[in-house]
Amino acid sequence: MNASKSLEDLQQWYHAQCDGYREHYFGIEIGTTDNPGWFLKVDLTDTILEDRPFGGVEYGCADADDVSLDWISCKVDGAQFLGYGGPRKLPDLIQVFLALAKSEDDWLAVPPEMSQ
Repeated sequence: MNASKSLEDLQQWYHAQCDGYREHYFGIEIGTTDNPGWFLKVDLTDTILEDRPFGGVEYGCADADDVSLDWISCKVDGAQFLGYGGPRKLPDLIQVFLALAKSEDDWLAVPPEMSQ
């Protein structure tokens, strides 16, 4: 999947979760870290992913002497997807989240209590 399609799918998932309430309190954060790298935080509260099992994804290592910093580490902690990676790994972090989201048959669905 290319980076443009991944970003489009992430936006589509976010928009599907907006209900006039949820977007005021829960959302998606993308930022940089000082090692250097990226983080992706997606709040799963009140989504069909909130209780979805996720074993995590990790590869590579953040070696201070390696300027490529070719690594990622993704997990779900509580009701948050947390992804961290090297300076060229933002598309990978988004793809890992989307793989989790798309593990649901209707990945753009909202929980029944939200759709009422």
